[in-house]
Amino acid sequence: MSNTKTLLLLGSGAREHALAEKLTRDGATVLVLPGNAGIPNSHPEVNPLDFEAVKNFAQAHEARLIVVGPEAPLAAGITDFFADSDIQVFGPTRAAARLESSKVWSKEFMRRHGVATAQAWPFRSDNIADARAKAAELGGHVVVKYDGLAAGKGVYVCSSPEEAEAAFDDLQTSYSGWFSFLLEEKLTGPEISIIGLTDGHVIRLLATSQDHKQLLAGDRGPNTGGMGAYCPVPFADGNVLAAIARDIVDPTLRGLQNEQFEFRGFLYFGIMLTPIGPRLLEYNVRLGDPEAEVLLPALDSSLLDLIEATLDGTLAQQGVRQRPGAFVGVVLASGGYPAPKFPIGFPISGLDNLPAGVRAYHGATRRDEAGQLVTNGGRVLVLTAHGYDLEEATALAYEACARVTFQESYFRTDIAQRPAPVLTASVVN
Repeated sequence: MSNTKTLLLLGSGAREHALAEKLTRDGATVLVLPGNAGIPNSHPEVNPLDFEAVKNFAQAHEARLIVVGPEAPLAAGITDFFADSDIQVFGPTRAAARLESSKVWSKEFMRRHGVATAQAWPFRSDNIADARAKAAELGGHVVVKYDGLAAGKGVYVCSSPEEAEAAFDDLQTSYSGWFSFLLEEKLTGPEISIIGLTDGHVIRLLATSQDHKQLLAGDRGPNTGGMGAYCPVPFADGNVLAAIARDIVDPTLRGLQNEQFEFRGFLYFGIMLTPIGPRLLEYNVRLGDPEAEVLLPALDSSLLDLIEATLDGTLAQQGVRQRPGAFVGVVLASGGYPAPKFPIGFPISGLDNLPAGVRAYHGATRRDEAGQLVTNGGRVLVLTAHGYDLEEATALAYEACARVTFQESYFRTDIAQRPAPVLTASVVN
């Protein structure tokens, strides 16, 4: 284990709560900017997008390492800002962050480097009529993706011409002015998340996980930032992982080495196991959320050691150990989420009565004037359970959901309960 040190963690959600908890267990003193009501050592007075303020805070607290949780500071260039200082940032440069911040650029990267992915066509808002025509040609079986950052949203999965038309209408309503977007062929198959730490040459993967993006049970309703996750994924065996490495992870690493940028941080692969083999849906340049809330409790190795090895060039010498059992995280959301506006400020109760083996990660909470913990956004809490197997962990997570309450709360009732898929030979060979 590394010697105790002070580091800054940027972000304010449940992912950052899980990161802070894990890094603290690994021996670090973690100061979180801005954090939230449930994260120890939160400093809401510091805006993580104000890099000068972050620098001054780091210097005042003798912190020499910054770990970035969300994508926005990376896309804004925080790693570049500190490049000539004695403060290290765990996260890619602004140019490398385009793997997430631009869906169009990311797709071009995949094509350049032979990463298996869906066919796609880039468009701009001033030629949306051409996109409508292409979607009609494909029978409406398309995925429409806003080019920029959209906080886990901005993606429309369509199964008919009418759904595609509605997606284009919503795109024009949600994003004013000039913008780019991507039209992709719609793939089918189960999705999994593969996340690791990379220095651009080697990658060390965490456990396999699966997110539940749609709002409603049965994978219905609008996309959200994620309503729950679990790990490990039972059907992602060695054969599946070998195919993913061959068709997606290894070509990506070769691409990172060939591009003119530096990548040292988390890299997320959103993958669909289609009948013709694994296909990459998207990259993220940070830990997924809510995947982080199951992956970090499952990680037995020191995350601090892995981060330091990524930054100092010794990642190839590191292994990754996982804890036994299964981990299931269920999001408790505000009623009305993911609509742009919904009521907040409701008191939260029951967090002092969680079952053994359950952690509560705060996503959108604050203290009101009376000191009461209240809701402060869409995804309020993630309740993560550790069990002997997936069935036990799921039961524990939902027992916890029954004990934690706030007005107009909502959660999906089928996290980690999808039927086991039947994978074709193309996926596992």
